[in-house]
Amino acid sequence: MRSVRKCSRTGCPEPAVATLTYAYSDSTAVVGPLATASEPHSYDLCEAHALRLTVPKGWEVVRHEGTFATPEQSADELTALAEAVREAGRSDRPAPPPEPEGPSGRRGHLRVLPGRA
Repeated sequence: MRSVRKCSRTGCPEPAVATLTYAYSDSTAVVGPLATASEPHSYDLCEAHALRLTVPKGWEVVRHEGTFATPEQSADELTALAEAVREAGRSDRPAPPPEPEGPSGRRGHLRVLPGRA
């Protein structure tokens, strides 16, 4: 399931509407419509950050003309979310087995191993 992606700028809670990529060989930054998938070397930006982007001296910015559309969740995504919530809330699932008690009577991730003689 895909959720609405947020702006990559630190502290910005706005939804992403554009994707920023760089063409280093051409000293160009490209701001276009939001990519269908998040890529490791691209940045998702909200509309305000996409429109105010500045680049280093000598670089060029290529921007998408027109307005950026906010992506909407499809019915398939909403159905998948509803099914995940329903599955998490099911009461007929078997409970996980209890953790065995250690020698000290405490339950936890640490265990006492017998020493070597």
